[in-house]
Amino acid sequence: MRDRPQWKACLDYLREGDTLVVRRLDRIAASEKMAIEIINDLQERKINIKSLAEPDIDTTTPMGRALFGIVAVFAQLRVDTIRENTRRGLEHARAHGRVGGRPTVMTPERVEQAEKMRADGKTIAEIAKVLGVGASSVCRALASDKLNQD
Repeated sequence: MRDRPQWKACLDYLREGDTLVVRRLDRIAASEKMAIEIINDLQERKINIKSLAEPDIDTTTPMGRALFGIVAVFAQLRVDTIRENTRRGLEHARAHGRVGGRPTVMTPERVEQAEKMRADGKTIAEIAKVLGVGASSVCRALASDKLNQD
């Protein structure tokens, strides 16, 4: 989202005292947090912002700045709450033996076969092709097995 050349050119063009008029605030960024960062940056540069769809968000007026501040606080609260709930959910899942992510394609039988093929001098690519898995899966399985033996 940050890699938008025309948006970057727009931000570079703006000068102190200018007012950036946007259709909706959600059009300036991919997330609320990013929108708040952009709007705060514009305010530090003394550039106003006015939303056509949210008429109360107009940083050229004291009430608009106050309302934006309130909205920004609630948006940050929402981001923090989501982050905290996610952290708690992951901790709960780990406590119950669930680690998440995709299950490994390297079954114990495949790992054993890969170890034998590696001992016979086969390359990782050859092993992966025979087993029908990716080379990175073979590397991880062999490295993990080697760590478990130590």
